[in-house]
Amino acid sequence: MLRTTVRDCLYLNWAFPAEALPKPPAPLRYQRHAWQGGDYVFASALLFHQDALHLTALPSLKFGYPQLNIRFYVLDDEGVPSVLFRRMLMPAWVAPGVRLITHQPAARARLRFPHPSRALDGGPWLWSAERRGKLLVKAWTDSPGVGEGPRLGSWEESVRYFQERPRGYALASGELQRISSPSHPEVPIWPLRAEVEADGLLPRLLDLPQGLRWPGLHSAWLAPEIPIVFELGLVLRVPAAPAAMPQPAAGRVVSFFRGDDGERTPPERRRASC
Repeated sequence: MLRTTVRDCLYLNWAFPAEALPKPPAPLRYQRHAWQGGDYVFASALLFHQDALHLTALPSLKFGYPQLNIRFYVLDDEGVPSVLFRRMLMPAWVAPGVRLITHQPAARARLRFPHPSRALDGGPWLWSAERRGKLLVKAWTDSPGVGEGPRLGSWEESVRYFQERPRGYALASGELQRISSPSHPEVPIWPLRAEVEADGLLPRLLDLPQGLRWPGLHSAWLAPEIPIVFELGLVLRVPAAPAAMPQPAAGRVVSFFRGDDGERTPPERRRASC
């Protein structure tokens, strides 16, 4: 078992035209939303600190590091709302170990992230990431709001849409691996207003076609602290999609948001970062 606390997790969310995105690996399919006469798919960048990561058997041996992960929002072959991890960026000293142990798409990058929860003001704060391209984000506390893209209901419903994802998937050595997430305790959320000042890194991480217009932010918020416990175990190799896909089914997990927030053998669980 591993324990960690994810601190100062910044969510940045965008909506992209479905027809412009690369096809997801089978049996996943994008979770589509109608808007302005077309179908749109959400993607997010999460920027956060892993803090005090340790084995429960070795509580005194702890370490931490910043991470940026990029994800699309999909439905799996059972219709369960899930995420498809495209990239996970972290410092060079930790990326090889993460790839080896978790089979996640980890790569090295230069990351400089603030700790807004330690500040006594409302910002602004600056996040930066660099790997053959740059990302600069400036954000500060603000009232809840939704920008460009499909509406998902109230602010609380929008937050739950992005956070209630019990399964994550990632390609590793040509195989689609499933990462089952345990339930999380509810945690406070800070609504933010954010500006992406340089986004050359993001299109490459999402494998977007050249020339595709980068949309305005749909929504942004920060989770100051998320305690997580997860298991190290085998990773499921997902079978090929059946000829007929089932219709989407409802999925339910505990939200991070508080107040404003065929037959198969079950695999051992592994928790994806954040």
